[in-house]
Amino acid sequence: MSLPLRVRGVKVLKAVSSPIRLQILNLLFDKGALSYTELMSSLKMNPSRDAGRFAYHLKFLLKADLIETEVEAKKYCLTELGKMVIDVADKIEKKALKRKGMLVRTSRFALEEFDANKIANSLIKETKMSAELAQKVAMEAEKRLLRSRTKYLTAPLIREVVNAILIEKGLEEYRHRLTRLGLPVHEVNALLESKAKISPDSTSILERAGETVFKEYTLLSVFPRDVADAHLSGALHVDSLGSWILKPNEVMHDLRFFFQNGLKLENISAFQVSNQPPQSLESALFMSFNVLLHSAKETSETQTLDYFNVFLAPFTKGLDSARVKDALRLFILDVNQHVNASFGLELDIPQFIRDKTAFGPQGKILGKYEDFIEESRFLASIMLEVLAEESAGKPLFNPKLIIKLHDETFADEKAKMILLKAHDLASTRGNLYFANVPEKNSKFPVFSASGCRLEADLNGDWETDTMRTGCLGCVTINLPRVAYECEKDKAKFFEILKERVEMATRALEIKYGALRQYGRGLLSFLMQGANGDQYFRLENCLRIISLAGFKEAFGVLCDEKLDSEKTLGFAEETAQAILTFLNKIGRRYGKRLLPAMLPSSEASERLAQLDIEKYGVGKVRFSGTREKPFYSTIRRLNFHDGNLPLEFLTVERKLGGLRVGGSVTVIELEEMERKPEELVTLTKHLFESKSVEFFTYNRKMTYCSNCGKSWLGLLHKCPSCGSIGTLVNFDRFATA
Repeated sequence: MSLPLRVRGVKVLKAVSSPIRLQILNLLFDKGALSYTELMSSLKMNPSRDAGRFAYHLKFLLKADLIETEVEAKKYCLTELGKMVIDVADKIEKKALKRKGMLVRTSRFALEEFDANKIANSLIKETKMSAELAQKVAMEAEKRLLRSRTKYLTAPLIREVVNAILIEKGLEEYRHRLTRLGLPVHEVNALLESKAKISPDSTSILERAGETVFKEYTLLSVFPRDVADAHLSGALHVDSLGSWILKPNEVMHDLRFFFQNGLKLENISAFQVSNQPPQSLESALFMSFNVLLHSAKETSETQTLDYFNVFLAPFTKGLDSARVKDALRLFILDVNQHVNASFGLELDIPQFIRDKTAFGPQGKILGKYEDFIEESRFLASIMLEVLAEESAGKPLFNPKLIIKLHDETFADEKAKMILLKAHDLASTRGNLYFANVPEKNSKFPVFSASGCRLEADLNGDWETDTMRTGCLGCVTINLPRVAYECEKDKAKFFEILKERVEMATRALEIKYGALRQYGRGLLSFLMQGANGDQYFRLENCLRIISLAGFKEAFGVLCDEKLDSEKTLGFAEETAQAILTFLNKIGRRYGKRLLPAMLPSSEASERLAQLDIEKYGVGKVRFSGTREKPFYSTIRRLNFHDGNLPLEFLTVERKLGGLRVGGSVTVIELEEMERKPEELVTLTKHLFESKSVEFFTYNRKMTYCSNCGKSWLGLLHKCPSCGSIGTLVNFDRFATA
């Protein structure tokens, strides 16, 4: 090597022998060109005290040709030689620190030798970062990992280190895209322990873990930041968040589609075997169960088989009661164990169904449904008997039965006998729902046990508007939070409420867009077709905006009961404002955007708890106890001394518009015994007054697993065997 080259090499080595000068080079490599002031600030030097020392180091680097000046920008930057020196310095540091065969446990469940280029490639692929910046971040991550001398590396650990670097460098957008989804080890352990205590089912653990990942994904990558923050803070609650972009919330089935066409499973998967239309009652029930079973994989919450006994009636022609009862018992027990479902029962054949084609065994046409009124009633009666027998020991809360009440129901003697049987079951077990559906001026509404309500309000056709569709999703607005934030300023209250409704609407539109985009792949059973007709009508689904804490919110705003003149006036104004706004934005965000007040224990508990954490237990109005607070999402009425509180009728008339998407009224029977005739009288009164559309009688009960008996009320000791630790309390609406 010639002497001049050696001299230059010595200058370079001397230049990097100083920690400060090497730090300057690293700063210019990491951040690019920097001014004199920016360099001093990054080095945390004092301009008045350290100016001379800093200028000396800067000149040394300039003379060594490691940095140069950008005259126009008045900044310093690295020369090619400077970049080479940084590269050599990094290689020397890695050589000194790197252990032989440093291995990484990857997300592909394999061991690989560490390679910083893979970090850079991931940054480019996952975050769309530039190659130059990705290389710099990868080099910094490699340095830190080498210095840490950790015993072994994992992919999550490397990602955490990279995320820390991105935060330090102010690259928040890239950090957001790189976030890893999943559960910490501690939470997985807690999940295993909690599930082991209540259920041996490992599938539920896998489902819970998967839901957690999709919850995080939806909040991080699907929702806009304001909607995600609103859910996290408790201003909103997005129901079934873990499956928000994967499944509709509820499905209203039409069994005639399958009784006519069978189960065309080969259209879904070449490995499946299709089933022909059912040939008997048993095969019709088996097919109905399979419809529920397949659809359960593609539905977040409940499914409803409306007009169940009407559509099944042609399969019972000429059968004896013992055979029908055995088949129904097996079907009900199968549904109870595997599927969340509700069945709509008719005590008469509704006028709009009577002239419809009736499909029987092998998909053959057997006249009209009006020809099977006796078989339809027979099925309803047998179902009630089976449910009563299976609920004799422990209450059977699934499947749920919805009894439809029409104008003729209370006049027809045979229908009244079945109605009495239904109320006998309701008086002892309280697990039936009743829907008031007067046919005069009716839009053929159908209901699910959740309270969701569909009617023929799109095309005026009950078949296309209410069947083979359902509830797309539900977002619950925290009304008490709006009341606290507005500080009793009426104008501000409506402004905040409008903002929350708009955010909820956007969340529902996002869900519709996702299901529309991925539906044929994710919802292969629901989206199946026959004769050119798709089964599930996604575009006709309800989009529900539910309200939690209505009673508590107006208690905060008006300091009076809900039935007071002042509170009712404000509540009515609120109802009108929500309806007006939904009608307005519905033209932009899609049809069937409706308000509702649906029971949701998860939403009511979570929102109340978050408000208590935010405002303190002394300020928050809530239902329940301090240990288990919740916001009301249902109307709860106490049936005392044979009477219901009269003031609720006034409230219903004022606020009915808020429940067009659905609601549930719960009539508490308390602990005393009730005769079924007494409840039939009350049901008739509710039907005739048109004050309540969908309601249920609720019984709080205690079951003893030791002696197999159940008792009215919530007990702490079994009256029969004296056991304490074997008691289970049942209350369907404890926190709603």
